[in-house]
Amino acid sequence: MLYFFDSSVIIAGLITKHPKYSVASPWLEKAIAKKIKWAVAPHSLAECYAVLSTLPVSPRIDAHTARRLIAENIEPTAKIVSLTAREYLDTISEASLHGFAGGIIYDAVILKAAHSCKASQLLTLNGKDFLRLEAALRDGAKKLVVPL
Repeated sequence: MLYFFDSSVIIAGLITKHPKYSVASPWLEKAIAKKIKWAVAPHSLAECYAVLSTLPVSPRIDAHTARRLIAENIEPTAKIVSLTAREYLDTISEASLHGFAGGIIYDAVILKAAHSCKASQLLTLNGKDFLRLEAALRDGAKKLVVPL
């Protein structure tokens, strides 16, 4: 079974002061310990870096530490699943056909990456948007989204 992680789960699982830490950390711990197979989209890595390096926590996570957290916790064990240029363009086209606008396109890209690697489940703390996307875009594909 391959679990696809949204950045929301990774970030919450890394930050002990995060309100969803207790929900996300067991999943992330299992993934890092190689007790489950997991994957992420490159966009999620960039999002993790952006959020971690600007999160209003004390002590502040500087850019170097944010990079180290990704290098030590994600890179060694996660499969990083990229989309082709065609898959990006197709995802944008599908989203526009269904009237999705704005930042939800990033979730659509993550959902597409999860489908492309045949993930069993997509774990997210952002269930509302992912479930909306999945209902509109899956076209008979297996249901993946698991809101935590």
